[in-house]
Amino acid sequence: MNRNDVRDKLRTFVIEEMIRISDYDLQDDEPLITGGLVDSFDLALFGVFVEETFGIYIPDPDLTVENLDTLAQMVDRVMRDLGA
Repeated sequence: MNRNDVRDKLRTFVIEEMIRISDYDLQDDEPLITGGLVDSFDLALFGVFVEETFGIYIPDPDLTVENLDTLAQMVDRVMRDLGA
């Protein structure tokens, strides 16, 4: 799976399941948690989604605002574990 595919899947998930505003124009570098769009508890949802969708387990200590505050950071984390 390439980076664009991963970004598209994550963008759809973040908009539909975390932000819950279907027509939200999410930018890759837009702060999600520090920007007040979602809260840190949504990172647990992200972790479950990534595991179910990509077969990647992200340990709880890695599910932090510092690591996953933007879509770009989320994509980077998934791509790292995909070995790409």
